[in-house]
Amino acid sequence: MAGANSVVIQGAVEGLLDEAALHRLVEHLGATPGSVYGKNGKANLLQKLAGYNYAARRTPWVVLIDLDHDADCAPPARQSWLPDPAPYMCFRIAVREVEAWLLADRERIARFLGIRVSRVPVNPEALVDPKGTVVQLASRSWRRDIREDMVPRPGSGCTEGPVYTSRMIEFAMDWKAGWRPDVAASQSPSLARCLRCIGWLAAGASSPA
Repeated sequence: MAGANSVVIQGAVEGLLDEAALHRLVEHLGATPGSVYGKNGKANLLQKLAGYNYAARRTPWVVLIDLDHDADCAPPARQSWLPDPAPYMCFRIAVREVEAWLLADRERIARFLGIRVSRVPVNPEALVDPKGTVVQLASRSWRRDIREDMVPRPGSGCTEGPVYTSRMIEFAMDWKAGWRPDVAASQSPSLARCLRCIGWLAAGASSPA
C-alpha cells in the first residue's frame, strides 16, 4: 500500500478495466494513484497522447494502451505512437490486451472464474483475443453468477456479459484473493516491463524509456 509521502503518479488509459489495473500496479509499487484520464477508447487516448507527454516533462505519468492487432509486437507500435517520451513518461503497451495481464496470474484467475487452472493458457501474450478467452473460460465456470455476469446471453449480439467489466475490475483490485502483479509478470513480459517502468517513477526517478 502507498504511504503518506509516496510519489503521486497521474495516468491515462483506454477504459475502466485499464484504469483498475493501473491503480493496482501503482499501489503495488508503493506509489499513489493520481487522476486518471482518457477512458474513452484507444483513438481518443492516442489523440491526446502528446498532451499527456508534455505534462510528463515534470511530473510522473503512466499511459497504458492495448496493442490489439495494430502491430505484430510492441516496440514498433511504441515507436510510432510515442517516439520521444518525456523524462517522466512511462508509456506501456499491454500485449495484446490488459486481460492478458490478468490471465497471467493463472492460479488466481482460475479460482476467481471457478474453473480448473489447467484451462488457463500458459502464454497469455500469444492469445489472439485475450478478452474473448476470459469470456470463454467464464462460460465453463461452475459458478452460475460468473456465467450470468460475464458471458453474453444468446442472441444479445454482445461480446461479453452485462457485468463483465465490473467483475474483472473486482478481480484486478482485490489485494487478498485477486490479481498478483508480480506473479503475473513472470508469465507476461510486457507486464514485467510495465512494472519496472512504474517502479522507477515510484522511486522518484525519471523513466528509463
